[in-house]
Amino acid sequence: MDTVKNGTRLMRIAAGWLLGLMLAVAAAIITITMVNASFFGPQQPVRDYLQALRDGDGAKALGLLKATVPAGNPAVLDGSGLKSAAAAIEDLQIGDPQEQADGRVKVPASYKIDGADHSTEFLLEPAGNRWLFFSTWTFVPAPLPTIDVSVVNETTASLNGVGVTMPSGRSTFSVLYPGQYKASFQSGLFQAPSVTTAVTSAGDKPFAVELNTAPSPKLMADVNSQLHQYLDGCAKQQVLLPAGCPFSNHSDNRIVTPVVWSIESYPTVGISAYGGEWVIAPLTVKAQVSYQEQQLYTGAVVPVEEAQSFGFTAKLDTGGGSVTVTPVVDY
Repeated sequence: MDTVKNGTRLMRIAAGWLLGLMLAVAAAIITITMVNASFFGPQQPVRDYLQALRDGDGAKALGLLKATVPAGNPAVLDGSGLKSAAAAIEDLQIGDPQEQADGRVKVPASYKIDGADHSTEFLLEPAGNRWLFFSTWTFVPAPLPTIDVSVVNETTASLNGVGVTMPSGRSTFSVLYPGQYKASFQSGLFQAPSVTTAVTSAGDKPFAVELNTAPSPKLMADVNSQLHQYLDGCAKQQVLLPAGCPFSNHSDNRIVTPVVWSIESYPTVGISAYGGEWVIAPLTVKAQVSYQEQQLYTGAVVPVEEAQSFGFTAKLDTGGGSVTVTPVVDY
C-alpha cells in the first residue's frame, strides 16, 4: 500500500516538474519571440537607421543602409544638413514586416512632411542569428537618391542651411532618405525663392531643383537711385541737348529764356539674366522741356512746352558686391 502511495506521489512530482518545464519552455519561446520581434526583428534596423538620420549621424546611417553612394557632392550626408532633412518628418509610424517570396521582407514607414502624407518601404534580408535564438536583419543595398541643383548666374547656394559650391551654377548632391531638402540662394544683391523637395526612396532618377535668381530689393533700390541721380543731373543742364543725356529738343528760332527740363516719369527698371550676366532692359524716361523763343520772321516771343519720351540703355556692373550703373546714349 505504501509502495503504491509513494509511486503516485513520485508521478505527481514528475508531472509537476514536467508541467513546470513545459511552462518554462513555453515562456522562453514567448520571450524569445517577443525579444526577436522587438529588438532583433527587421523593424529594429529601420528604427536604428531613422534615429541616425534624426541625430545627423551620416556615417551610422550609411553603415546601416549599406547604400551605393553615387558620385556627387556629399555636403548633406552628415551633420546639420542631414539632421535638418530628418527634422521635417512628423507622425512617423513603422509598420509590420511584409514577407517576400525570396525570404526578404519589406518594412513600411509612413509619415508626414509639411502636412502631406508620405511613405517609404525598406527592403531587408536575413543576416544570420545572434546567440543561437535571435535572428538579425540587414538592409538590401540600393543606390542613394540624388538632387540636381541649378542656380542662375551664381556659383554658390544653400542646401538645408549648408553653404555649397555650384561650379558653373550646377551641382549634384547625394542624399539620404526619407527627408526634406531645401535649396536657396541669397546675397546682398541677388536672391532666389527657396525650393523644397521631399525625398522618400532610393532610385536612379535624380530630383531636379532650379533656383531662379532675381535682383534683391537692395539692388533694385541702388539701380533706381543711380538712374534718378543721372537723369536729375541731365535735367539741370539748361540747354536743348544736354551732354551725355537722352533728352533733346530743337528750335530754329532764338531762345530768349533759360531752358528748363523736368522729369515727368522715371524709367521702370527691369533686370534679367542673359549670357551669364545681368542686364538692364532698355529704359524710357519722359521729360518736359519749357522755354521761350523769339521767332525770326515775326519777332514774336512765344512759350514752348513739350513733353516727350526718350529711350536709352544702361550697363550694370555688380563686381565686388558693389553696384555701378553706366547709362549709354546713342545720338
